[in-house]
Amino acid sequence: MFNFWDRLSQEERKHLLKQACQIDLTRLKDASREALGQAGSVNDSDADLEPAPWIPLPSGVDSTRLWEEAEGIGEELLNAGKIAAFTVAGGQGTRLGFNGPKGAFPITPVSQKSLFQLFAEKIKAAQMRFEKPIMWFLMTSEINDEATKKFFIDNDNFGLSSSRVRFLRQGMMPAICPTGEIILERPDRISMNPDGHGGFFRAVVDNGVAEEMRNAGIETISYFQVDNPLAPFLEPAFLGFHSMSGSEMSSRAAHKKGPDEKVGVFCKRNGNLSVIEYSDLPDNLARLRSEDGDLVFNAGNLAMHAIDLAFVERIGKNKGIYKLPYHSAKKKVPTVDAQGCQVTPKKPNGIKLETFVFDAIPLAKSPCIVEVCRADAFSPVKNAEGDDSIATCRSDQLRKYARWVKEAGGELTIDETGEPNISFEITPQFADNQDEFTRRWRDISNPCIEDGLILD
Repeated sequence: MFNFWDRLSQEERKHLLKQACQIDLTRLKDASREALGQAGSVNDSDADLEPAPWIPLPSGVDSTRLWEEAEGIGEELLNAGKIAAFTVAGGQGTRLGFNGPKGAFPITPVSQKSLFQLFAEKIKAAQMRFEKPIMWFLMTSEINDEATKKFFIDNDNFGLSSSRVRFLRQGMMPAICPTGEIILERPDRISMNPDGHGGFFRAVVDNGVAEEMRNAGIETISYFQVDNPLAPFLEPAFLGFHSMSGSEMSSRAAHKKGPDEKVGVFCKRNGNLSVIEYSDLPDNLARLRSEDGDLVFNAGNLAMHAIDLAFVERIGKNKGIYKLPYHSAKKKVPTVDAQGCQVTPKKPNGIKLETFVFDAIPLAKSPCIVEVCRADAFSPVKNAEGDDSIATCRSDQLRKYARWVKEAGGELTIDETGEPNISFEITPQFADNQDEFTRRWRDISNPCIEDGLILD
């Protein structure tokens, strides 16, 4: 790190030292050993994999009653102010061709509301429904923290009280060479990267957020990622099942679209509920089907969790005892040559280290998985084109709106995929769930849907 120390100015030395002091060397040593294959990781073993059990969507009288019971319990938790919303929002919109935080990307099909605005409106709708303020925490990163805060200020927090919107930064980890050395991006700058969404536990504790949540009476965190505008992160039934199960960490899952879909899969690994990344699931298991033709390993991880605050504190405070495994990714990392000249590599030259939040599931008491209809809950926007793209996400939103209208008795022309022939929006202020939409729709005299209409 200090090869070019003698040629740095005082200001450059100060910057380099500030970065160096942020590095937890013990943590980096452990991460490097795992990345370089010098230590075993729990993810190295797929010796005893079984499909994960889950609570399925209601399909009969008994299961409907169970879901109604869970919904009632979840509503009580929300009415008591015991739930906080938590968004992982550390990414940039680079892959979308957008210069700014990903959460600032305009995503709705008509009004072009940003992801952040859409989530804020869902929170406002829940606050009106449950007559209780809901705190919203957003985990940013070093690369977008300032821009994210400015975006919220410029938009007056989208109508939410500033006392109820909180920001915290996730931790950073240096990129390393295949031989283990820390990579310099410039003579005075270490190549640092966010430490992965598994850094959530550490960030909540180290930034004083856990204490703030506890003082506010919050018991459970509803965790979701910023790239999924359909996320039903304040759905009472899911929160109710989390409570009924005595779970410390519960998760939402949906049937995978196919064996090649790039989502992790819930499974039981050596008897413990876990998630295995799609890239780590052996191909023969990824394609294994049951007698009815369904994928055996079909419970896709949607990155939505209910996590007890006490569990977060236990993991975040006891870093030496409860260690999440490190995952490594080979990347092209800008660096410098022996003379200190900047180099843009043409092939992967470095390793980025990160932890994943779902690796805490085996550490949790009574973890449970609850199914959700993916058409209502999951359409991530990750790419500019192709799968999980801007176009597919906007089409999925339209299909959801169209389904609500059709099932409420409205007239609408749709194609074979369920997408309507016009563009319109149903905002959370009008209805944030299908039952609420049906009620509001039937209250309208002579309801109809037109191109460009916004039900607000």
